[in-house]
Amino acid sequence: MRGCRMKRIALMLLIGVLLLGCSNKQNNQSQQSQSDQNNNSVIKNEEIIYKSDQYGFEFLLPDSWKGYTIIDDTWEGFAAGETKSQKIIETGPLISIRHPKWSSEEPRQDIPIMVFTLSQWDSLRKEQFHIGAAPIGPSEIDKNSKYVFALPARYNFSFPEGYQEVEDILNNKPLKPTENFKAQ
Repeated sequence: MRGCRMKRIALMLLIGVLLLGCSNKQNNQSQQSQSDQNNNSVIKNEEIIYKSDQYGFEFLLPDSWKGYTIIDDTWEGFAAGETKSQKIIETGPLISIRHPKWSSEEPRQDIPIMVFTLSQWDSLRKEQFHIGAAPIGPSEIDKNSKYVFALPARYNFSFPEGYQEVEDILNNKPLKPTENFKAQ
């Protein structure tokens, strides 16, 4: 009985992940860019530092990520309690750091970073909106005086190539918030 219930839960999670992945795939492919003028990369002591001057953070990458790509996308927040219409009431940046060996034939795990204003994060925590079908929300990585940086819930549940490497990178707390961001 318990095994059957676990299988149903796993199947529901897989369907949710697949639906979310399909809706974001087209946006990701059309918004791909090597570091833009608001972001830059610095190589220091065999490690690479991705800098976001727009949002005020640095992200430390291992040397094997040299030549990474930045994918600019958007997360969407849906009104709490909405089940049929899924009315979008909040949006924000979703920055994905893509491994240089990623290809459409052999996709690899991206490092996704959701960017929230402090008020958006507060509203999310008060369950005034939700993101995706997951019963859990994004998890905070760190924050500065203007933004909260978070990982999407279950971003790696499809276990693509490189997911363990991304987990290892994230376990080393590579995101360092700064107060160097452009006024918006």
